[in-house]
Amino acid sequence: MALGTNNTTAAVAGNFIPELWSDEVIGAYKSNLVVANLVTKLSHKGKKGDTIYIPVPARGSASVKAANTQVTLSAATNTKVTVSIDKHYEYSKLIEDIAEVQALASMRRFYTDDAGYALSKQVDNSLFGAAQTLQGGAATGDWYNGGVVNGKWTKAKFFHATTTALTDYVEASSTPIAINDNGIRGMILALDNADVPMDNRALIIPPVAANDLLGINRFTEQQFIGSGDAIKTGKIGSIYGVDVYISSNCPTTGDAVNEAGNNTDRVGMLIHKDALVLAEQVGVRSQTQYKQEYLGDLFTADTLYGVAELRDNAGINFVVPAS
Repeated sequence: MALGTNNTTAAVAGNFIPELWSDEVIGAYKSNLVVANLVTKLSHKGKKGDTIYIPVPARGSASVKAANTQVTLSAATNTKVTVSIDKHYEYSKLIEDIAEVQALASMRRFYTDDAGYALSKQVDNSLFGAAQTLQGGAATGDWYNGGVVNGKWTKAKFFHATTTALTDYVEASSTPIAINDNGIRGMILALDNADVPMDNRALIIPPVAANDLLGINRFTEQQFIGSGDAIKTGKIGSIYGVDVYISSNCPTTGDAVNEAGNNTDRVGMLIHKDALVLAEQVGVRSQTQYKQEYLGDLFTADTLYGVAELRDNAGINFVVPAS
């Protein structure tokens, strides 16, 4: 008896490929994000426009209520933050038929994982770029722009050995020391004095600082390692109630020219969730298209988003030696 013609052809099976690739890319993207998981997120998916205005109301104050008098009206001093959705990044691979036929299934897993990692790294880099303006710092764009480091970190701080005082970092002349207990307490004090909420704070450090942090008694005494999910997103412990995250994306700096490869220092930051904002208009997506002229599948993953500083005094950048 004939089996009929309802065979599962390559064209039919191919309908499942984009979804499978998308799931793997999104999974890799989420597991590699560090900074993006610690800031305010806005979803602009499915909406038109390239700019978002976020109202930022100033804190009010209480007034004495005197008997037989009307209440005192608090003057509104609201401002707004502009978020330009102008960052569109993609990751593409052309997989020729011969490679698809002969390669192991691990090839697809590598590309999807690599795409997720590349896009997550770019988003985190953009947030580090936005962080340059914290504490009144100068904006110089993404600290990575075409592979050239161009962040100046004009209001970043560096530590002293015996005091909690924090001094502005000056490229080519400042000599920072390793992260220390005094410096951490000094940064926490600065946020406390600015009336920044104590919850939702995070200390983001480069790998070299994580190694130094293990030598601080306060950290090893209070160290808490979370679940597997926390470890995947960079969390390595906590100190003074502030969660500590390690990120290899922490910027490099250190000289007047500040070109890639000529840097001697690394940048980290202590931030509250409201310090920075990430607005996503197109979340991470993946698409495939067969290109007959190349006899292969074109795989592309991309994302469209914008970043901005939300509250200037809700975060502090700091600089430590790169080694």
